[in-house]
Amino acid sequence: MTDRNEKVARSRREFLKTIGVGAGAAGAVAVTGAGEAKAVAPSLPDGSAGYRETEHVKRVYELARF
Repeated sequence: MTDRNEKVARSRREFLKTIGVGAGAAGAVAVTGAGEAKAVAPSLPDGSAGYRETEHVKRVYELARF
C-alpha cells in the first residue's frame, strides 16, 4: 500500500470508530433520559376544542380555496 492509501484507510477506521462510540453514547443518553420525560397536556379553556380560526388560518384557507 502506498503512504496515501494507508492514511485514507486509517482515517476511515478512525471515523467509523468515532461514529460507533457516538452512537453508543447517544443510545445511553436516550435510555437514561427516557424515564425523566413527562407528557403535559396543554391547558385549554373549558368548552374549547383547541382550534381557533385566526386571521392566519383564514388567509391559508383563502389561498388554498377551501
